[in-house]
Amino acid sequence: MIWGLIGASTIASQHMIDAIRAQDGHDIKTVQSGNAAHGAQYAKAHNIPNSTDDLSILLDDTNISAVYISSTNEKHKAQSLAAIAAGKHIICEKPLAMTVQDATAMVQTAERAGLVFATNHHLRNAGSHIKIKQLISTGQIGTVQSIRIFHAVNLPENLQGWRINDAGAGGGVIPDIVVHDADTVRFYLDEAPIRVLAMEGSSGMAQGVEDSVMSVWTMPSGVMVQTHESFTHRYARTGVEIYGDKGSIIARDVMTQRPIGEIFLTDENGTREISFDDHNLYVRSVGNFSNAVTGSGRPTADGRDGIMSLAVALAVKDSATTGKAMDVDYGNI
Repeated sequence: MIWGLIGASTIASQHMIDAIRAQDGHDIKTVQSGNAAHGAQYAKAHNIPNSTDDLSILLDDTNISAVYISSTNEKHKAQSLAAIAAGKHIICEKPLAMTVQDATAMVQTAERAGLVFATNHHLRNAGSHIKIKQLISTGQIGTVQSIRIFHAVNLPENLQGWRINDAGAGGGVIPDIVVHDADTVRFYLDEAPIRVLAMEGSSGMAQGVEDSVMSVWTMPSGVMVQTHESFTHRYARTGVEIYGDKGSIIARDVMTQRPIGEIFLTDENGTREISFDDHNLYVRSVGNFSNAVTGSGRPTADGRDGIMSLAVALAVKDSATTGKAMDVDYGNI
């Protein structure tokens, strides 16, 4: 499979280029960037044969059958629709779009065209989160009562830019991190939040967008979820705590792009550490996407997963802005 990159991004250079090339017979032919000079430098640095600042040149190439979109968030809709019109399969970065309606249009258009559309939610590819889901689904902690997610980090300087100062491009910690936590909770429980209450703040890093948020979510089953996301916590450890009526799961350092961390299961027999696979998250994600393209599977996170995580993030933002609890609007999916 030959790929095009839409966006000469850090996440592509750090994770996705290698993950694509790790697949048998896969490579990257062209990278598109709005900045021609940056695109040319990026292509040279990553051994990509071609670069362009014209999206149509990439999309008109019939040798390219799939694209990875990692541009700023406000560009995703137009770029996705153009790629679908050109017959390309898509992995799109989260959040899929700026509104649920736009994200839904993207996903439904791909479905009607018979194309695979995936959301690049990396966490549900991690061996740690797969193991946590398995522990829950096999009843190791009984009926889940509550979940707490700690996803406050220190955003590296090279990733700041528009994320901390451009609301129009989709900046802020809510679209950047809350979407991941929403997808992870849905992955664990196979249900989606119905109501949220949130407060946001700025710890001094961001200008014009939030850099910290805390929220509480209600699930259809009655499970309560508490989350904390931030760009400014230099010394924090990420993690998940899941409490059931027969036990608990405590995971540390697992809200990450790397296959690291530790999981402890506590029940009436005491506390024990649980092992998990340490495979590369992105290699697994691209592999599942590739299988879906060939008709032998589905993406780890499809477009509808991306719509639902976006809807939760938007409800969190609305609640934080208004000070009121908000129902999550998933649109017409």
